[in-house]
Amino acid sequence: MPAEKPVLTIVLNHSDAESYARLIARRFPQVRTIVAPRPEQLARCIMEADVLLASSFPVELFEHAKKMRWIQCTSAGVDSIMPIRERIGHITVTNARGIHGNIIADFVMAGVTLLHWDFRKLLRDQAERIWSPHFVAPLAEKTLGVVGLGSIGAAIARRAKGAGMTVLGSKREVSGPVDGVDRLFTSEALKEMLPLCDFVVLAVPATAATVGLIGAAEIARMRRDAFVINIARGQVIVEAELIEALEARMIAGALLDVFQREPLPQESPLWDMPNVIATPHISGSATNYTERVFAIFADNIERFLKGQALTNVVDLARGY
Repeated sequence: MPAEKPVLTIVLNHSDAESYARLIARRFPQVRTIVAPRPEQLARCIMEADVLLASSFPVELFEHAKKMRWIQCTSAGVDSIMPIRERIGHITVTNARGIHGNIIADFVMAGVTLLHWDFRKLLRDQAERIWSPHFVAPLAEKTLGVVGLGSIGAAIARRAKGAGMTVLGSKREVSGPVDGVDRLFTSEALKEMLPLCDFVVLAVPATAATVGLIGAAEIARMRRDAFVINIARGQVIVEAELIEALEARMIAGALLDVFQREPLPQESPLWDMPNVIATPHISGSATNYTERVFAIFADNIERFLKGQALTNVVDLARGY
């Protein structure tokens, strides 16, 4: 007898594709998976995919994805899909929003502490055996502003409020209170919020409206003793203008986990700046990341097989 035709073919274009394949096989033996972590592998099999799981969408292969009905992104951001969003109305796009909030809030609050106490200087002093004590104001006397109050931004706001900080927030629509946020500003009123903050945390998705959101004009509104923390996307900041501001000490410093080019080029001055902490896009990298994504994906596979509406669907008009 011929083998029974699989009910669904899922192509796995991810560095941890083998793990996803094992998890799917245990839970959904009737589903076929194709492991294709490398670009050349994906190019060979994308025409077979009903579903694609990937960290980013290979736009150049879209024309070959004739069968595709659903894309599951393993990240919250779906900016890689934006160039063709007008052409993929027949494909449902879901993301991994909801799994990053707590781990990114950990990262941000650790960064706030490192910047506030100037741990870079403390470590340099230790290396040089310099004893140089100094006084620092309690964090509870400081104000943290969160730009973007989705699930990640809201988690950061709650954590900062739990540390006793005054928390301000900026979001596209201000229709009601947000837990942990003392005062809300619309996106149009961002420049009013910036001068009030000791720390400005960027937690917006990368969309046409947020590319270049923070440039020279916005930095000029910030206080000279303020810090910027970017865990959003590198494109949200005009990087060259931020570098100029940091070199001129227009602001106190920055914690940057994302950059316009990744990996950060070796020639970038950000590597060596004494008032910058640069990290390799790790703020959302929990140790059980694959299992967290799979929990969302598995629930949606169940829904897809039953013809039910999927969760975590991305509004491509908005970009999140």
